[in-house]
Order: sequence, then C-alpha cells, then structure tokens
Amino acid sequence: MQNEVTERLGISYPIFQAPMAGGITTPALISETSNCGGLGNLGAGYMLPEEMNETIKSIRALTDKPFGVNLFVPNHQASYTEEGFAHAVNVLKKYQDDLGIEEGNPQINQDYQALYGQQLEVVLNKRVPVCSFTFGIPDESVIKELKTQGTIVIGTATNVNEALELEASGVDMIVAQGSEAGGHRGTFHEESSGLIGSMALIPQIADAVKLPVIAAGGIMDARGMAAAFILGAKGVQLGTAFLTCKESGAHSIYKEAILNSTGEQTTLTKAFSGKLARGISNDFIKEMEGQSTGILPFPLQNDLTGPIRKQAAKLNNREYMSLWAGQGLRLATETTVKELMDRLTKEYLEL
Repeated sequence: MQNEVTERLGISYPIFQAPMAGGITTPALISETSNCGGLGNLGAGYMLPEEMNETIKSIRALTDKPFGVNLFVPNHQASYTEEGFAHAVNVLKKYQDDLGIEEGNPQINQDYQALYGQQLEVVLNKRVPVCSFTFGIPDESVIKELKTQGTIVIGTATNVNEALELEASGVDMIVAQGSEAGGHRGTFHEESSGLIGSMALIPQIADAVKLPVIAAGGIMDARGMAAAFILGAKGVQLGTAFLTCKESGAHSIYKEAILNSTGEQTTLTKAFSGKLARGISNDFIKEMEGQSTGILPFPLQNDLTGPIRKQAAKLNNREYMSLWAGQGLRLATETTVKELMDRLTKEYLEL
C-alpha cells in the first residue's frame, strides 16, 4: 500500500477520512485516523477562525501525525432578491412552527469571501500539513503560498475538465468524487456535469492527469479500495464509513439512520443548502422538492435552514435533519476508527 501518496504525505496507508463539515470531524476522529496510519481531515468549511484554531490545537494534542484541513472555495457572492428571500423565509416558516422555533428576523449578512480569507490565514499560521479545497480552485497566489511553507494542496474534481483545471493550477493531488458520494457535490462547473459514477470517473481522471488521484464516492470496505486502485487511484477517501465510528461527532439519530437505511433511500437534493448533496430522504426533502423557487443558492439556503436542522437534532427528529450519506449504506457498521482501519488494511492485504 506504499506509494507516492503515502510518501508525499508521510502516512502509512493511502486512506483518507473525508472532511465532512458540520461538526462530524471531531479532533478524536481526525487524530485517531492519523494515528492509525491514514490521513484524518477536518471539515472546516463552515467554521469560524477561532473555532479552527481551537480544533487544530486539540488535534495536535492528540497526534503528531499529518492531518488535513478542508475549505470551501467561494466562487462568487451568492445573490438573491428581496422577493426571493421573503419567499424562501415563508416556505420555511411551516417547519419552524412545527419545531417550535420562535419567529425572529432571519438575516443573511455573512461575508463568505472574508470568512474564507480568515480560514486561510489560520491554515497558514498553523502550518497545517495538508489543505484540501472543495467547490472551486483557490487563487494561484494561495496555492503558491501554501506550497512555499510545505503544505500539500489537494483539489476536488467531479469530472475530467475540473481535474485538468486543478492540475494546471498547481495542486499536488486530486480527489475524484464519484456521484455515489454522500454530502455535497464538489462540482464547480455545471452541476449536472458532476454526476459521474466512481467506476467511470476514476480511470478517466487517472488517465487525464499526471497527479496522484484519490478516489471518493461509495468506497466502504477493502473491496472498494482494491477496485479504486485497479482503476488508477493512488489513494481512497471514505466518508460514510467513518461517519458511524464512535469518534465521529454525528448525532446519534444520524448514525442510527445510516445504520438502518439502504442505498436506494439516498437522494440528491438542494433543499437544505441550495447546493446539490446526497443524503437519506426524509419529509423535509420530499416536501421541498416542488419548491425550486423557494430555495436560495448555496450557502444562503444553508444559513436559513440552520435553525431548523439544529432544533430537529435537539428534538431527535430525523425528518428535518440533513442526513448526508453515500450509496454504500448497507456496508456501514458501528465501529471505532481503529477497528475500521485495521479491517480495511487487513482485508485489503488478503485481497
């Protein structure tokens, strides 16, 4: 299992724990993955700089191994009209009432570009070993600055054109995200262009670029790993498999939903965030399907549904929670990071 990815990153196995944003990637999950020879990753897309500082400090207290931080590249300031905003708020009012959320004045005033800049400052100041990006390509100056200080830079692609653009930008590695993957599509061009399955996507990207390719999407066990390597990948990234680990920060209701659902129960939706993401279908997703005009673009919709998701979690109500998950659900198990890593490496070598 030793190759250029393990060598470049200073890890034992080319196994990445996916950087799932929203509190799932706890310091315990990240550090334990890295301590077991893989690469733990912090999903920092929604984090404030002070939260990032504290979390990175906690990770470093638990491991001296390499780990990564993932950021969302803001392509442009999402726009909306006052009329569109009012409509979106009105559509969500029913769910707020159902959950007993007191009516306030919903406001969106987050400067996402400024937040991204602050997050980058933390990554640079903390000299994070690995920094990966989703939803776009960082500026050339950002990539150069990160690489100058020794940080490995990784981009995310969902089709060959995106992979070629990432290679030209100067990144070190590329995550090829197949449509089976849970959570948001990493697509930064036409959204429909990012729905290619892993079996077709991995070999095409591996043939198109000279950089090491990390396969993501539907990989849950050693068989998926072996298949990805045969298709040309040099590493694998697993999300859903790590989500049900004891160390994961996922809500107990969320973990339970994954352990008791099947692949055909997942669906692609913009309902929660305004950006296409794969999760377990529930009442909120089904009811919002006919509300295309009532959904603001990402990340505005994500901000608006935040209180709904938070209150639903408090009330253990899975019908209004975003239950992001990949299509390999039947293979999910209740486990620890060490047990998962031991099983992946042992069974892979047996294969």
